[in-house]
Amino acid sequence: MWWTGKCIQGILAVFFLIFGIQLCRASYELTNPFYFLITFFASNLIILISGAILAGFLNHVYLRLKKKVE
Repeated sequence: MWWTGKCIQGILAVFFLIFGIQLCRASYELTNPFYFLITFFASNLIILISGAILAGFLNHVYLRLKKKVE
């Protein structure tokens, strides 16, 4: 049961990381400077949060596997 929740968390983190990168790239095609700034900073926030969640997921998996080996 633990692995199921953590795998879903990792998959969602990767999905939102990819979504944030695509949104950041798309923001450069906007012509309105205000929309560019809002979209750019929103995409960076999405990337930051999903990256932190992914790092936490990887840390939990590493610690669980390390405990199982010992």
